[in-house]
Amino acid sequence: VKGLLAIPHYGVLVLLWFALITVAVISGFAILFTGRYPRSWFAFSVGVLRWNWRVGFYAYSALGTDRYPPFALAVTDYPAELDLPYPERLSRGLVLVKWWLLAIPHLLIVGIFTGGAWAVGTISTGDGMSVTFSLLGLLVLIAAIVLLFTGRYPLGVFDLVIGLNRWATRVGTYVLLLRDEYPPFRLDQGPEEPSWAVASPSPTAGSPGEPGDQPE
Repeated sequence: VKGLLAIPHYGVLVLLWFALITVAVISGFAILFTGRYPRSWFAFSVGVLRWNWRVGFYAYSALGTDRYPPFALAVTDYPAELDLPYPERLSRGLVLVKWWLLAIPHLLIVGIFTGGAWAVGTISTGDGMSVTFSLLGLLVLIAAIVLLFTGRYPLGVFDLVIGLNRWATRVGTYVLLLRDEYPPFRLDQGPEEPSWAVASPSPTAGSPGEPGDQPE
């Protein structure tokens, strides 16, 4: 029932994402002329991504915790958080191409991960309807079935789910003009974010069976 319990968040996130895209477009012009992302708008954008990641970790993207996500843009003590350092300068030239042209290889991969472009598989029903599922969705479904019968999250599945979410979030921060560093083609699995990486979601979970028991 987590997907149902998260419905209030979905409504808020729709509005926040509309505002986020608007802010990204306006900030693109600011970067083009000044080389800087307005700091307050940057904080808002990161806050929306942080909120989105908490809800995803709770429900559809991971099922990684039973703790209900807070209605907040700021950093909290929630078992899944996201942080992104503010860039003092951004490239004026890259702002014209990084959000679409340069990001295409990553967008194709993330589309396969999350179902945004192609589905991993399709199941047809007798009434002519079909259900598609992505790699991430399939892994979360497997985790849900195992959790239902055992109450434990399979370690390998948990690590892979977090790795896929981490990759997608890095690409998101690049497309939204929040960073100039090109996202790596690297699947960093597990709850701990590598020390050399920036801008990705990190659950503070030590054990996939009981997410959130161990500090990040």
